[in-house]
Amino acid sequence: MPPAAPPTTSRHTARLTLRPYQPTDEADFFAVLHHNRTRLQNAFPARLAAVQALPDAGRVLRQFAQDWQQGRLYVFGIWHTAAGTYLGDISLRPSWSAPVSAEIGYYLAGAAEGNGYAREALGAIVQFGFEMPVQAQSLTLRCRANNPRSMAVAEHAGFRPVVARRRLWSLRGASDIVHYRLDRA
Repeated sequence: MPPAAPPTTSRHTARLTLRPYQPTDEADFFAVLHHNRTRLQNAFPARLAAVQALPDAGRVLRQFAQDWQQGRLYVFGIWHTAAGTYLGDISLRPSWSAPVSAEIGYYLAGAAEGNGYAREALGAIVQFGFEMPVQAQSLTLRCRANNPRSMAVAEHAGFRPVVARRRLWSLRGASDIVHYRLDRA
C-alpha cells in the first residue's frame, strides 16, 4: 500500500470545496446526518448507526482521519465554497490488491440535491482516484435501481453499468443494486 496523502489534500470545483474533515466539522457533519436520517437509512445504515449523537460524530471524524493516514478510506466533506455551507460527503475506499481499484460512495443533504453538486463532487473524486496516492486502475460505485438521479450522476461522470443484481439486506427485504465501473483512460 502506498503512503497516504496528507489530510490537507483538498479538491475544488466551480462551486465546491471537497476536503478531509477537521474536528471543527463535527456539528455540521452530525446535523446533516441527523436531519436526513430517514432519507439516508437504506443507503448508509452503518454510518447512521455509528452517528447517533454529536459525540459520535467527533469519534467518526477522528476515525476518518486515521483511515486516511493508513490509506483505508479517503473521506471528503463537501462544502459550497461561496456560502461555506456543508452539503454532504464523498469517499473513496481503495482495494490495494493488484490491479488497484476503489469504490466511491457519496450523499448530499436533501436540500442540496438537484443542483448538480453530486456531479461536480464525483468528477473531482474520480480525478483523485486515478492520481496519487491511490492510482486506481478502475473505480466502482453502486446505485439503487430506484434512484435514477444517482444513476444519471454516475453515467454523466463516465461510469458504465456492470451488472444489476438482486441483493438481500437483512430485515429490509430485497433491493436492486446497479454496479458501475469506470476504467482509467
